[in-house]
Amino acid sequence: MHIDEKTIKQALQKGERVTLECKLAKTEVPKSVWETYSAFANTIGGFILLGVEEHKKETDPAKRFEIKGVDNCQKIVTDFWNTVNSEKVNENILLDSDVETVNMDGAQIVCIQVPQADWRAKPIYLNSNVYKGTYRRNNEGDYHCTEAQVKAMIRDANDEGNDGLLMRLYGMEDIDEESLRQYRTEFRMANQDHVWNKYDDKKFLKSFGAYTIDKETGEEGLTLAGLLMFGTGLAVRERLSNFRMDYVDMSHLVGDERYHDRLTYDGRWENNVYQFLNRVLPKFTSDLPRPFRMDGLKRIDDTPQHKAVREAFTNAIIHADVFLPGGVLRIDKYDDRLVLRNPGTLRLPIKKIYDGGTSRARNPRVQNMLRMIGYGENLGSGFPLILSAWKEAGWGEPVLENKIELDEVELALPVENATVNATVNATVNATVKLNKTQKKILAILHENRHATYEEIAKQLNVERTTVWRNINVMKKENVIKRVGGDKNGSWEVQIVVEI
Repeated sequence: MHIDEKTIKQALQKGERVTLECKLAKTEVPKSVWETYSAFANTIGGFILLGVEEHKKETDPAKRFEIKGVDNCQKIVTDFWNTVNSEKVNENILLDSDVETVNMDGAQIVCIQVPQADWRAKPIYLNSNVYKGTYRRNNEGDYHCTEAQVKAMIRDANDEGNDGLLMRLYGMEDIDEESLRQYRTEFRMANQDHVWNKYDDKKFLKSFGAYTIDKETGEEGLTLAGLLMFGTGLAVRERLSNFRMDYVDMSHLVGDERYHDRLTYDGRWENNVYQFLNRVLPKFTSDLPRPFRMDGLKRIDDTPQHKAVREAFTNAIIHADVFLPGGVLRIDKYDDRLVLRNPGTLRLPIKKIYDGGTSRARNPRVQNMLRMIGYGENLGSGFPLILSAWKEAGWGEPVLENKIELDEVELALPVENATVNATVNATVNATVKLNKTQKKILAILHENRHATYEEIAKQLNVERTTVWRNINVMKKENVIKRVGGDKNGSWEVQIVVEI
């Protein structure tokens, strides 16, 4: 980006401290510039303006920043380049065009545009000390990274990902046999002629990089990928005590309910990634509309929105940094949105991700195992697929946030318009005809999938038998279906129609 007076004034008007740092710098480069250089490079980039004084107690942007200028621009620019190319910093990530002298209000200032460093180059640090010289940025300014944050950046710089690491002392006895059996059944159905189907369990896992042998020491065992995907709950919790998986359904709450459903480790399931995905995904997508569609004699239940949620779920898993302290893979369901969070920050700038850019997954072996059974799209199509599906549904734009202060990525998928009144789906079976009462019942069930016959009858001011009769017709036409028992079950709407 070319740096000019207009660009600088726009940055000052926004006054966003996370991407803007102003320093007086009359005659020399301030020492604190280098902390900001490291912090911007390790976060999302930003502007350093030398010759601008910031009055931090002033809330009005027009008064907060005062152009003072520098006395000798050429000297300051030369000194800056000499230092950035010295051992003061471990790497110079700037181009010549990133440092410019700009005339503003009759004064000269020096503008330094620091880009976000490539994930393979992080951390950017000072004084040859990676643990004491690494900084990041927040709205309060520059701060020292913790040892855990530095280690996370070092892990991320590995092109091979994190999940090939040998989990010493963890072997086949730490595999949950049922999880592996279920996965191999899915794999066989999706890849019927694959030679791996003939392998025994250990060789099968080795083919995926889920089991490995250290060639130097001869030690063998599960990799992180194998333990994450198929490990027993005890082994996963023992080796990855900082990491947990959590699902909370806060939709359809009644009264003072805190949540409608929750899945966390309670000793009743083996809390590995494969079991978490299989148990949570159906719950997470249960309220998404499933238009009634036929391909010949086969019912087609999948939709672009279901595919998009699978993609988002897969992304949360494969990009999770399970070694971060307090890391949580959390899936939350609300009436108006679906939210997915994973530990670890984004490796790419958000704009590049929206444009379809991709970086290597932190857990590429897990990614491959999931892809082989139908989870995850081709390289580069993932996030655009999600955006396209949500645009098609008219549910608002997904919001991706890089919560650096929490070492967490959050994706929120709005669903507030996902009601029966929202859209007419052109693929609805033309033979399905609903009368006025049935359409009203359908609208109620979209709003409340737990509605009883009595509640519907009261809302429509009709007899219970009228509701019962119309619901039976709708069930026969596959417009709705009952999931679960009469007392604790719910209604699932199968189609979307205009009312």
